[in-house]
Order: sequence, then structure tokens, then C-alpha cells
Amino acid sequence: MRWTVLDSPIGDFSVATDGDAVCGAHFGRVAAAADEPFDEVSDRALAELRAYFAGELTAFTVPVSVRRGSEFERAVWREMTRIPYGEMLTYGEVAKAVGEPGAARAVGLACNRNPIPVIVPCHRIVGAGGKLVGFGGGLPRKVKLLELEARVALQRAWS
Repeated sequence: MRWTVLDSPIGDFSVATDGDAVCGAHFGRVAAAADEPFDEVSDRALAELRAYFAGELTAFTVPVSVRRGSEFERAVWREMTRIPYGEMLTYGEVAKAVGEPGAARAVGLACNRNPIPVIVPCHRIVGAGGKLVGFGGGLPRKVKLLELEARVALQRAWS
């Protein structure tokens, strides 16, 4: 696994690839991260992330590989990828969608353990009533990601 760092509107964002897929992402610079892509997958991931932050990409196509997590966490992470761009679900709604209606808090823990934030969009999950609670990258980053998606979704809907 090798890391590459992207200078993004939410600060440095590090992406790990294994040559075949994105297998990790981290808010901030990982010490071992290179400033330039080193393989086709890292090049593609950074290109898609740049397009996402520019409001030009609404769905990631770069392959991802998650090798950790419980069965429940993996179900939550899969469900995150089904939340449409510019939309949000609550922790409770995600819990119901994965067949565990009483597990809203566990969904929150799974979000916190998401190994590939932004590409696997945990920022689209909010508290009851749309309340912004918890985010591994910090609430200001979550707000910026949600605002970006809302702005782009509105522009596309009205154009």
C-alpha cells in the first residue's frame, strides 16, 4: 500500500492504493505520502477527487478495496455508496437499510471507522432531523463537503 497526497479545498487528503484499487484515505497528510501519483490507480483516484472537488464529478468509479471491518461495518460502508450525491440519510435510516433498525449508534461507529472517506461518502450520513453530529474529518470538513454537493446538485437541477 502506497500513499499519495492531494491538496484539496478541505486541506491535504491522502489516498492509499495497492496497485489495483484505493484501499485507504485519510484527512491530512500521511507521513509516507508522495506528492505525485505513482501508479494508474492513484493517478485515477486523484483525478476523480480533483473533479469531485471542482463540482464536475458526482459518482466515483475508481475501484476500492476494503480488507477490514466487521460484517456490519462493511454493510454500512456499502450502504453509504448507495446514498445519492447531494442527499443525506440519518444514522437511523442507514441502520434500517442494513437490517438493524436499533443500531443507529453502531452506524455512527462504522462511519467513524470508514477507511475510505469522501469516496465512500460517510459525510452524507447525519443525525436525526438532519443534525450535523460527529465526523472523523471534523465538522467543518463535513459541512464543506455537504455544501459542495448541495450547490452542485442545485445547479444541475436548475440548468
